[in-house]
Amino acid sequence: MRQSQLFGKTLREDPKDEIAANARLLERGGFVYKSMAGVYEYLPLGLRVLERINTIIREEMNAIGGQEVFFAALQPKERWERSGRWKVLGEEVMYQFKDHSGRDLGLASTHEEVAAEAAGRTIQSYKDLPLFIYQIQTKFRDELRAKSGLMRGREFFMKDLYSFHADTADLERFYWKSADRAYRAVFKRCGLDAYLTEASGGAFTKEFTHEYQVLSSAGEDIIFYCASCRYAQNREIATLEDGGRCPKCDNGRIATAKSIEVGNIFRLGTEYAEAMDLSYADKNGQRHPVVMGSYGIGPGRVMATVVETHHDDRGIIWPDAVAPFAVHLIGLGNEQSRAQKEAEKLYAQMGRKGVAVLYDDRVDKTAGEKFADADLIGIPWRVVVSEKTLEKKGVEMKKRGATAQKVVSVADCLKKFK
Repeated sequence: MRQSQLFGKTLREDPKDEIAANARLLERGGFVYKSMAGVYEYLPLGLRVLERINTIIREEMNAIGGQEVFFAALQPKERWERSGRWKVLGEEVMYQFKDHSGRDLGLASTHEEVAAEAAGRTIQSYKDLPLFIYQIQTKFRDELRAKSGLMRGREFFMKDLYSFHADTADLERFYWKSADRAYRAVFKRCGLDAYLTEASGGAFTKEFTHEYQVLSSAGEDIIFYCASCRYAQNREIATLEDGGRCPKCDNGRIATAKSIEVGNIFRLGTEYAEAMDLSYADKNGQRHPVVMGSYGIGPGRVMATVVETHHDDRGIIWPDAVAPFAVHLIGLGNEQSRAQKEAEKLYAQMGRKGVAVLYDDRVDKTAGEKFADADLIGIPWRVVVSEKTLEKKGVEMKKRGATAQKVVSVADCLKKFK
């Protein structure tokens, strides 16, 4: 991608009224555009990051047997009345309205009812269980506190997985041996260190649930945690005491910190299955309600959390796995200069190798402006071609976040990226 043709430009100043680092840096870097409070448009750079996160999520969900679906966002009132949540969610977060015929509709803030109803068309007997379906879909929530950039929005992407089981024992096996492991893998691959945290079920279930919390001063939650064994509780249900001895390992001390919730897993039991008439026949033909689980990750919130935990005073520092490009190639010189011509050649060579490159081919920007943009955008490797580097028979390579740079041959530069 040539930067001169990139849709979305960098900004010199932070956007007004934004405090969170992810909001400031993603807007300044040309990743997203804020339409209104809690609503963002993704520009090409931002969409590339989001899709890389989604790819990681899909790989891990597919690895545990998940089948991808895509449910409707526009929902009829009748479906949600069956579970009793039309009134509850309408008073809290669900957008509800009437169409031209006067029918009551809502925009889905979650999809437990939809998943249960859909599963009922497939699940008839114990032979159809267990079953795992997931989607990456747009959710809508009328948040009172739509702030902190992509961390809390009114329109946002959500990966929600739903599991269906014959009994609680099977749910427990999947919950811990599959879902938890997959979630840990997702966050690790995205460059996040997440604490599995005991929490309340909120409007989803009366059971205690588990959240994946990343320590950050930008977080809205506060957790009590043990750094030694990584046991953690959300403050809202905490029985732990700050500074006290950890009851799990008996070695560590409990600390408190702000944190960002990047995912959650819920044991739903049979509540939604019973509401939506989802049942199965056992070996003897007796019918039983299906036991369900629900598992959420917000890809946009993951993206925001990566920025909150991977940045400096110059800009973003993307982990390799989620970066929009692998290389930010910079040519320093005018259109006819040797440096620009050699940069063009290197750009073509990297393209043939399949290396994802953002090529700063702009000739109306100074070296300082190009370097500042590179730091702001935060692509892992910066490669500079200039008259000075050519005199040394090479190109300059620098890892984002590092202080040292090194001139290497073009051949060695290409070997770095497979």
